[in-house]
Amino acid sequence: MTTTATRPMSKGDPGYTETMPCEPQSAKRARTLVATALRTWGIGDLLDAGMLIVDELVTNAIDHTRCRTVRVVIRRVSRDRVRIGVADSSREVPGVGMPDKDSEGGRGLVLVDVLSDRWGYDLHPTWKLVWAELTRPRTTLTPSTGAPA
Repeated sequence: MTTTATRPMSKGDPGYTETMPCEPQSAKRARTLVATALRTWGIGDLLDAGMLIVDELVTNAIDHTRCRTVRVVIRRVSRDRVRIGVADSSREVPGVGMPDKDSEGGRGLVLVDVLSDRWGYDLHPTWKLVWAELTRPRTTLTPSTGAPA
């Protein structure tokens, strides 16, 4: 098993990244990375959706590519928005399709689509990054007290 330390990103938006083996056990490591980042940034209310999204993206990379490693990236795009991404060595474009009702798989990107504000992929010469963004809901304040509604 390849072990790579989680590293803060040195450029751009605040974030964390970790390279993991392309194997099922990496989904747990990816969920832990996302949970740690979201808690560190004080946006733990995105935790459930974030962990489900990264789990699906890592699982898709494992199931649909012949990669040796995946790279998990979580960036804080703004105070209330995060982008969770998984990079692999395949340039095959992901697509959302509705599986047969009896199918045991094929719902990963449908779930990502439902849970995220938006998702997509970035193609590079020898790899791709599939990403999804989550936005923390804005709290509305009552005019008279300033307290959350």
